[in-house]
Amino acid sequence: MLTFAVTLAMITYVDRVCISQTAPFIQKDLGLSAAQMGLAFSAFAWAYAIFEIPGGWLGDWIGPRKVLMRVVIMWSVFTAATGYAWNAASLVAARSLFGMGEAGCFPNLTKAFMIWLPSHERTRAQAIMWLSARWAGAFTPLAVIWVMSWLTWRNTFVLFASLGVIWAFYFQRAFRNANSHSAEGALLNRDRPSIPWRKLLSSRTVWLLWLQYFCLTYGWFFYVTWLPTYLKETRGLELDQNALMVWLGSVLRQLFTPETTQRVLVAALAAIPLFLGGFGAMACGLVTPRLIRRSGSTARTRRTLALFGFTGASVLLVSACYIKDPLLAMFAMGLASFCNDLTMPGSWSTCMDVGQKYAGTLSGSMNMMGSVAAGIAPLVTGVLLDYTGRNWSLTFWISGVIYFLGGLCWLWLDPVTPIASDGPNAVLARRRN
Repeated sequence: MLTFAVTLAMITYVDRVCISQTAPFIQKDLGLSAAQMGLAFSAFAWAYAIFEIPGGWLGDWIGPRKVLMRVVIMWSVFTAATGYAWNAASLVAARSLFGMGEAGCFPNLTKAFMIWLPSHERTRAQAIMWLSARWAGAFTPLAVIWVMSWLTWRNTFVLFASLGVIWAFYFQRAFRNANSHSAEGALLNRDRPSIPWRKLLSSRTVWLLWLQYFCLTYGWFFYVTWLPTYLKETRGLELDQNALMVWLGSVLRQLFTPETTQRVLVAALAAIPLFLGGFGAMACGLVTPRLIRRSGSTARTRRTLALFGFTGASVLLVSACYIKDPLLAMFAMGLASFCNDLTMPGSWSTCMDVGQKYAGTLSGSMNMMGSVAAGIAPLVTGVLLDYTGRNWSLTFWISGVIYFLGGLCWLWLDPVTPIASDGPNAVLARRRN
């Protein structure tokens, strides 16, 4: 299960990140304005947000295995369809349907972990999965540049779409008969429960879980949207400004044109936050079991890591915009991403422990709030840049403050008591954890 989850998480990020590098070619070939291209970016984010809860709920209802098969095929088809877009409307439609399919991925992987893995392995599994996803996103821009050196942007989307189809083929063969005798089958053969929407909407834990994930995603989404622009405008990434850049440029010019060399250098530096973020997820998976054994409390461990992660991300991200050396600034930003992802596995593990048999729905709703932040953050940044005359420091300060607010949520968040528990059971769960 973990092997399939890791590879699918990587495919998910490859398919969603590749458009950032192909965007200039799409705009030129389709004659799109910047606003129309921005609409295509937003179409994915909003469709992804809207279908998070339905995707998670469907996993609770018919099982994550069946849902994953369907959504992977769906988003792979519309990844390929992106390469066949002929105008702005067709591109927006393809990206919307692509986002609709991807929305079912992580809630159903979380549901699968809850069914197939023992509780003490779930945080580690989440850590490995997010490490893989972040690293896939980090190296995708470089992979796209390499693929586009011998394929058109249209065929690049078709090539990446084939990865999902291959995954679905092997997943179907491996789990063809699993539902008849597995833990998933035993769980789903019981009476299917109705989702306790009233309990979900009246739970302080659920609302705080949503809010902290909104705060987490707001700051992080800068790395996959505006960061390359920030590097070009503020850091002046010219080949002759840094000794390391000069050396790398001389090597790359033996393989690529000067224009492609510049793109590779920018992509490599922009990959640093995602790369170090993967280490943050892994660090969480490694230290969480040890801290739980020492403290004797799952709840205290998750709160400690979350508070450290949110506070560290806040301070480091704001500091990055005041560091003059571009490489040191990117390293500080990478450490902010490390702290960001230090909180990720704990958030998703909380969905499993709090959600239990409703883990798909709860994790989908949490990821929906993150997707809302993903839709808002790039728009707010663009408006602020236009209004302030390209003052980037204000963008960093706002993200830093939002990170800090996300950390405060964990002071009152109960990350262990199941949402279905009430009365004495809830009290016992809190004391036990």
